[in-house]
Amino acid sequence: MRLLTTADEPIDAHSYPATAAELIEAYGDLAIDVPNGEETFGEALGRLDGATTIESPDDARTTAYSALSKQAVGRVGYSDRDSPAIGEDGPDQVSF
Repeated sequence: MRLLTTADEPIDAHSYPATAAELIEAYGDLAIDVPNGEETFGEALGRLDGATTIESPDDARTTAYSALSKQAVGRVGYSDRDSPAIGEDGPDQVSF
């Protein structure tokens, strides 16, 4: 998952600190590729309080990634390390 390459330059050039609302207004339409499609920068930051202060371009990217929906997770609930839940059939355990 990453911002499209066209998004890095405008976000880096923005004057910080800035609020989430300011960034949404300026860059809300920028796309973020996720495993199951695409979300916009505005959709991600829209899950925050608009008064949230963002201190730097890296903070803006990290904040947006942290606020992505479950679409960004891939297979929800998937783990190749956990044993199956009660009532689920899973692979037979193999001891090495």
